[in-house]
Amino acid sequence: MTDERPDQERAPISWDALAAELAATREQAEERGDADPATWDAVASALASRVGERPVTDGPVPLVPDEDELPLASRATEVEPQPQPEPEPEPLEQLDPGELRGGLEALLFVMDDPVDEATLAAALRCPVDQLRAGLADLAAGYDERSAGITLRRAGEGWRIYTREEYAGVVERHLVEGQRSRLTQAALETLAVIAYRQPVTRARVSAIRGVGVDGVMRTLLSRGLVHEVGSDPDSGGGLYATTPLFLERLGLSSLAELPELAPLLPETATMLQEHPDA
Repeated sequence: MTDERPDQERAPISWDALAAELAATREQAEERGDADPATWDAVASALASRVGERPVTDGPVPLVPDEDELPLASRATEVEPQPQPEPEPEPLEQLDPGELRGGLEALLFVMDDPVDEATLAAALRCPVDQLRAGLADLAAGYDERSAGITLRRAGEGWRIYTREEYAGVVERHLVEGQRSRLTQAALETLAVIAYRQPVTRARVSAIRGVGVDGVMRTLLSRGLVHEVGSDPDSGGGLYATTPLFLERLGLSSLAELPELAPLLPETATMLQEHPDA
């Protein structure tokens, strides 16, 4: 019997119904003694055509809603990229005692502030336990030989200090060094800076006719001059006098510097002394 209903009105059939119908057809064929393969081919073709015309399921076929009608939790979402694993840190190794001691001294020597143990261990790439033992051994070694320096803990870090027994030596050097008289070259260089400031080191050398690197280091260490910027043309440092310079000369400002013109030699005298100038 042919189902003449439109496609949209045809009831869905199930695999169980097909199997039952096929079994009944087979029993009827066996009762009639009809085992002709052509008969089974015809039955299979008929069932195949029915399967193509009707939806075949084990039950009613539900309608699939559009994605916009699905709950937010059921909608397809983009997979967020997983963060890449961080590279594993380099394995820490036990350092040779001599290498550990030398590395500690080098690091502590160049540090201006106390350094914590974690920073030192990271720089030396050694375990913190070994570093802590190395610091204790280094400090004990300084104390055993009464070295001029000592290693002490300062807050959360470590720092090298001068030993208290030698404080007098250090103080005497600093005080007497500040009180020592300036050389003639240092005074001339200081005068050039005072009257031409801010001025570059190269300009001071050109005016004096000699190199002034050593003299500039002396004036800087005495605190009489300091760097105040860089020359936009040459990029060299610009130097000027400090308030200590005015204090030592008993001046309140640079405006009180004596006039330079009366101190310069006459032009005629200069020509006589330097006829090729």
